[in-house]
Amino acid sequence: MLAIASITGPIFILIALGYWVSWRQWFAQASVRALGQFVITFALPAMIFRALTRQSFAEVVDLHYLLAYGLGSLLALGLGMLFARVVAGHDLRLSTLFGLGMSMSNSGFIGFPIVSQLLGAKAGIALAMTMLVENALVFPLGLILLESHAANGKGWVYLLRQVAGRLLRSPLVIAISTGVLCSLAGLQLPGVLSKVLELLAQASVALSLFVIGGSLVGLKTRGIVRRISPIVLGKLLIHPLLIFLLLHFLLPVPAWLQVAAVLFACAPMMSIYPILGQKYGHEGLCAATLLAATVASFFSISGMLWLQG
Repeated sequence: MLAIASITGPIFILIALGYWVSWRQWFAQASVRALGQFVITFALPAMIFRALTRQSFAEVVDLHYLLAYGLGSLLALGLGMLFARVVAGHDLRLSTLFGLGMSMSNSGFIGFPIVSQLLGAKAGIALAMTMLVENALVFPLGLILLESHAANGKGWVYLLRQVAGRLLRSPLVIAISTGVLCSLAGLQLPGVLSKVLELLAQASVALSLFVIGGSLVGLKTRGIVRRISPIVLGKLLIHPLLIFLLLHFLLPVPAWLQVAAVLFACAPMMSIYPILGQKYGHEGLCAATLLAATVASFFSISGMLWLQG
């Protein structure tokens, strides 16, 4: 247990530090958002691109990993939506938010700092494949479902075009696609550019954890614990369990990739979850869910590390 605490402890201490500094108003919320924008626009893309270009294409892409993580995430999305529609009686939009909360991990800001302590440079490869599934499959599908009522008769072609445009402008998607192409072609960056990417990549871990802590300030769970419990349990238990079962029994991968996939799935939902909820009038529910899942993920991640040995 001491070894597990040495992995998870620093992660959540940095999150707590970000929370405390923002709560004390030493950092304004606008500053925290700016740091988060830096991480998602520069630091994480640099880390992903650097990791992909330092490996051969065969080491970068594992089809079993992509299939298992994609299928497991889609199953979690579907189960979340089914529960919200059939059991809780919610409409399609809120049901989709339930499903996205259960299936979309904060793989970059929380999952990667943990996986990188176990796998080193290989963590970037696993993160790239995870984010490819999330950004090219699960999140676009969720956006299409959320926006289907707002299409005003423009049809599915309009929705697909809007989502595709947003996807192609994402720095993370650009970093993944260009990194894979460079790996496939065997291209290497000049030493100066490689060093720039290395320095940017080094900033990703600490800053991302600090940003997560700061973004939790002001979120409350009071009064809606019962409503958010299914999403939290689905994200922290059902999603990683589905990924584990698929990788263990149907789509085997190397042991280090299995560990990475399960730990990424153990991370709480994406940090923009309350922003999505705000657009559709459910910001309170989504904010409370994010706070509860982030706190509870300390125990789910620690438990998964213990089970995985």
